[in-house]
Amino acid sequence: MSRLEEKTLSTEPIFEGKIIKVQVDEVELPDGKRSKREIVKHPGAVAILPITQDGKIVMVEQYRKPLERTLVEIPAGKLEPGEDPEQTAHRELEEETGYVCEKLTHIISFYTSPGFANEIVHLYLAEGLSKKENAKAADEDEFVELMEMTLEEAEQYIKENKIADAKTVYAIQYLKLKKGHRL
Repeated sequence: MSRLEEKTLSTEPIFEGKIIKVQVDEVELPDGKRSKREIVKHPGAVAILPITQDGKIVMVEQYRKPLERTLVEIPAGKLEPGEDPEQTAHRELEEETGYVCEKLTHIISFYTSPGFANEIVHLYLAEGLSKKENAKAADEDEFVELMEMTLEEAEQYIKENKIADAKTVYAIQYLKLKKGHRL
């Protein structure tokens, strides 16, 4: 047990939705005092960095209601119960882009907002892309526009705040380092 650990004394469920659960935990702090923690439980997700044969990044533009705007992002989606992240990555790549890949490589897994949520994102590099006839359809409430761009164009989109989500910025920085670009 870490000397920084907070012991959970009680948990109060607040909300259970289609994607997230919200709870308030009462905790005992390392100094013996009590506090409350608002926690979002999430099943986890994958994000895919798809690279075409000519070195372009496959992106999707979609409206993000919490932000009241569109963002350009790498394809991503949540894990289904019992689903392996690699399986999710293949499924989401096909559903969101119509592409399948010959090679899928796990890059890293990271927590998005550990101060209040347990969401973990598994980032994959997808190479050897080909368009699939009769690709799996996207979720019925998901509307995306497909884009392909160079690394330089993606960097410009970051500067213009068109790419502004952590998973996509992380993926672009990974690709930049992989290609030997200077930060």
